[in-house]
Amino acid sequence: MTASHSFTRHDVDFPSGDTFCAAWLYVPEGLAAPAPVIILGHGLGATREMRLDAFAERFAQAGFAVLAFTYRHFGDSGGSPRQLLSINRQLADWDAAIAHVKARGDVDGTRVAVWGSSFGGGHAITVAARHPELRAAVAQCPFTDGLASAVALGPVASLKLGPVLARDLVARFRGADPAMIPLAAAPGSPALMNAPDALPGYQALVPPGTTFRNEVAARVVPTIAGYRPGRAAKRITIPILFCVSNTDSVTPPAQTLRYARTAPRGEIKTYDAGHFDFYLGEPFEALVRDQTEFLTRQLNPAAATSAGKP
Repeated sequence: MTASHSFTRHDVDFPSGDTFCAAWLYVPEGLAAPAPVIILGHGLGATREMRLDAFAERFAQAGFAVLAFTYRHFGDSGGSPRQLLSINRQLADWDAAIAHVKARGDVDGTRVAVWGSSFGGGHAITVAARHPELRAAVAQCPFTDGLASAVALGPVASLKLGPVLARDLVARFRGADPAMIPLAAAPGSPALMNAPDALPGYQALVPPGTTFRNEVAARVVPTIAGYRPGRAAKRITIPILFCVSNTDSVTPPAQTLRYARTAPRGEIKTYDAGHFDFYLGEPFEALVRDQTEFLTRQLNPAAATSAGKP
């Protein structure tokens, strides 16, 4: 059995915009020099408590420092109004996370990778194209095309979002509290995700005692439909690993694979597990093995000197 690093997890935060992002920093112990660092960001409305810690722990055991953060307006990060999903602000949060790890003295800010899942996987594609100084990127079941995802949602469910979207746009104009739509709901229901596995899949990721809110300000709907981060794949000059679900009900795999094949230094792994299965059980084990192997090749973390447990 391969020896693994012990590690320490720290509660940290870093400035983004006019507020902050809350995060966990994992630092492997007993290294002669600071470790390369992987930045983890989650999907639609999700917070770092929803299984980002599982991936972070495995990466830390492999000798990586890890920064797992929650976007502004969600969880225990700052930002008002709450539950506001702004693509531009989330991308700015990624930029702020990169700046933060580059400025730290306890990690190697010259060897940085980004890792995103679902909507965060789309952000990882965008960020990798914008930051050629990064060493690597991982896009897990990535959101790559808003139009393709809208088709997967279905025209009837999409039309049902219209009235609440209108109410939220009026609320925004008046400075009132946002009108909310569910992130995940039962099939046919108005929500950002309503595939059969969406609601139970989301609920399975929420640990007991977490104050997760299954809702988001409706004003995000038109911006999601127009967000097509897959188009940036062809501009990525660093190595990037795409982990794609063959049965993905939220981010259609055919379109994702078309984009992934345009990345000059892209690698593609496909899995039969569904979109929400990636975080648990054997699908998680397969993913984290493949991702650790890829990231080890690209970032060269120090070998463990002795076996240990976190």
